[in-house]
Amino acid sequence: MRTMKRLLIFRHAKAGPRDEKHDKERALIQRGCDDAALIGRAMHEKGYKPNLVLCSSAKRTVETWQHAAPELGEDPEVRFLDALYDAPEKSVLQTIRSVKARAPVILYIGHNPGLENFARMLLRKPAEPGEKRRVAAIKDKFPTSAVAVVDFEVDAWSAIAPDTGTLVDFLTPAELKKANTA
Repeated sequence: MRTMKRLLIFRHAKAGPRDEKHDKERALIQRGCDDAALIGRAMHEKGYKPNLVLCSSAKRTVETWQHAAPELGEDPEVRFLDALYDAPEKSVLQTIRSVKARAPVILYIGHNPGLENFARMLLRKPAEPGEKRRVAAIKDKFPTSAVAVVDFEVDAWSAIAPDTGTLVDFLTPAELKKANTA
């Protein structure tokens, strides 16, 4: 019987204007700080609690984690990795596959376009209507502060592969805000 691994794919929160020369040092704007905290709370409420966090070393991804972490109420191992800064999808996959830890849940915090392409690459063909809607939403847009929750029936992170992940949930700040005002 295979065990389950869960990957939480978290796009960094809204940052200041793009600056080619100082891109890695871009900080979050207030909306980004608020949205990261909102997503952290939602992850806590839904039980999406990571054992290991793999985070790009860019300022905006680090700050995303710093605002989400207190809301999660967990104390996972955190690794800030230069290799995840603006990484293409194949590099992200290689980094996740290289995890030797027994962590059943990994939170990856990164950047587009690599993060969005990585998420899309992992997803299997949807099996039911709810999953079809979530996959369609990701294909439409993976906004800042969004989190895709992807499950794999594997024993080790080295075994995750394209087209095999089940999209369990897709959290976006806009949807959470809309639900909170309803």
